[in-house]
Amino acid sequence: MTSDAACCAGAGDEPTADSLAIAGMTPLSTCDWPDKLVATLFLQGCPWQCTYCHNPGLIDPRAPGQVPWSRVRGLMRRRHGLLDGVVLSGGEPTRQPGLPAAAREIREAGYGVGLHTSGAYPRRLAAMLPLVDWIGFDVKAPAALYRAITGVGAAADAAFTSLRLVLDSGVDVQVRTTVDPTVLSPSDVEELRATLRRLGVRHHVLQQVRPDGTTPEYRAALAAVRRA
Repeated sequence: MTSDAACCAGAGDEPTADSLAIAGMTPLSTCDWPDKLVATLFLQGCPWQCTYCHNPGLIDPRAPGQVPWSRVRGLMRRRHGLLDGVVLSGGEPTRQPGLPAAAREIREAGYGVGLHTSGAYPRRLAAMLPLVDWIGFDVKAPAALYRAITGVGAAADAAFTSLRLVLDSGVDVQVRTTVDPTVLSPSDVEELRATLRRLGVRHHVLQQVRPDGTTPEYRAALAAVRRA
């Protein structure tokens, strides 16, 4: 399910940052926001089950968080002058209603806000755009192949709606595609690159799929494709 309605709080009753289910935290990362030193938070829950997901433990939205927001506050107090920002990653972070409150608190603490998203919830992403300084946006495939990657039929509509919102907002964005060779051919990748150029994407990065953490079935399928 990719409907925004399932994860939206009532107007005037926005959850606080303390409500975030945070599965993990990396106190220092040099690769989650280009040219920035950041802390990265991995938020629990994702509506998609991508073929190559290397952290499937983050998919279940019912799983409790392991890192309380108080630890994030403490980190921000200690790291002034050492970190440029905090990246909100996932899972799919926009599914959590407390995300806007967290972004505001990060900014008030003097840090930039980065966001990793696949665009599964366009309305929730639209609400986040005024609160973020940079977005790493995952585009999975050409629209016709989105279901083959994510397992969700409506995923492409959500993703490309979200991408247009990001591009129209003017927020700095890097679009990334993890190339799954069990689904995507070289011609599919070229089709996607052409589509992104037409949409106005200026920075598109191709990433090689990593087998670590994926399911045994996927690792076997990937190995077979790479041997062929």
